[in-house]
Amino acid sequence: MATATPPPPGETTDALEPSSVSVPSSSPNALNVPPAQVPPGPDVPLGDPEDAVPTAKTQTLLERVQSFRARNEKWEMAAFFFVGFAYDVLTLGRIDDTLSMVQQFVYLGVLASLLLLEQRYPEGVEPPKALAKVWRWREDAIHFFYGSLLSSFTLFFFKSASGLVALLFLVVMFGLLVANELPRFRQLGPVVRMTLFSLCVSMYLAYVLPVLTGRLNVWIFLLALVLAAGVIYGMMRLLRRWGLMEGTALIRQVALPGFGLQAALLVLYLLRVLPPVPLSVTFSGVYHEVKRVNGPEGVEYHLSHQRPWWKFWQKGDQSFRVRTGDKVNYFVSVFAPAGFHDYSVYVQWYFDDPQKGWRSFFRKALNARGTGAEAGFRTYANLTNPTPGDWLAVLETEDGHEINRLSFSVEKDEGTEPREFEVFVHKHDKRTK
Repeated sequence: MATATPPPPGETTDALEPSSVSVPSSSPNALNVPPAQVPPGPDVPLGDPEDAVPTAKTQTLLERVQSFRARNEKWEMAAFFFVGFAYDVLTLGRIDDTLSMVQQFVYLGVLASLLLLEQRYPEGVEPPKALAKVWRWREDAIHFFYGSLLSSFTLFFFKSASGLVALLFLVVMFGLLVANELPRFRQLGPVVRMTLFSLCVSMYLAYVLPVLTGRLNVWIFLLALVLAAGVIYGMMRLLRRWGLMEGTALIRQVALPGFGLQAALLVLYLLRVLPPVPLSVTFSGVYHEVKRVNGPEGVEYHLSHQRPWWKFWQKGDQSFRVRTGDKVNYFVSVFAPAGFHDYSVYVQWYFDDPQKGWRSFFRKALNARGTGAEAGFRTYANLTNPTPGDWLAVLETEDGHEINRLSFSVEKDEGTEPREFEVFVHKHDKRTK
């Protein structure tokens, strides 16, 4: 028989320690107390059991697209860059196209305004109501204009480039064009933006002034840099007048990048690294004979050569087989704006002497025959009884900047049988350079 022992004095029975001994319900000594009856509640339909499992929210089409873009941000940036560059390649007009020059002038004006306004209304300062709705897009607008200008200038300079050094300069230009699209480059601040702005202004004037004057020399280039420096100085005056920059900050963020870039361009020009825009060679080759003929569609040049069919990569007779009395004829077609019809170009001949290496043979001025605004001029130079070996013909501007170079080899032809030449007819067509 179970008995209950009363608690000792001073102890309470508010909380009972659970027993570590379990008593099975089947024990004969257990008290069979029926469980408390809970009154039934109202019937609640349980519905589909799967509804009780939490599920993720279904994304809309726009959300899926944004999620995909976020995962592939770098690929998207690269795709937009190359599509934009290809569009510029296909749609960019002639270098002397008035509409293109005016458009680029407007772009430079908008860029200068945005750069100044960014200093006047930095992050955290409320812009005027007229700019409030579009002000958040200012950074994208700045880099859009930079990208458009740099792609145009890169293409213009690429068409005029010749030689390894000029191509290295174009690699740098293309690198700046790519870097302009990278977020990290965009975060480098006003120093980089002012450097790019100074580069764009200087390159714009470096090709526009020759187009307008019909001349290309060091004085025209110096005038372009002086005018570009005037633009940078004007921006400095505005920033100082508005009280936005003073002293060291103005020199470090505006003067040094702006004027420093122009000094670097002057050094590159004197070293003959910069391509001679707006001139560019559209066709060149070495031939046994060149004849100027008045054809039904205007002046034609009949170019005779005996190039084997399998040397399809060569331009005319780059493997020149010479007999006594033969002349090497270096023919070029040069694109130039209309004002360049009286411009002088020079051809410099180089010979690889087995004992002395490459040496200058002679330099000769070429008769640049102007043919109107569409195509520039065509001309040629000849070399009588050239010594067998490796040769190089380099076309240069008046002050020695390289426009084109063409290497060829000369070997003795001991044959006496009559030779058959193929004739290529070079006609002037409408070019967009």
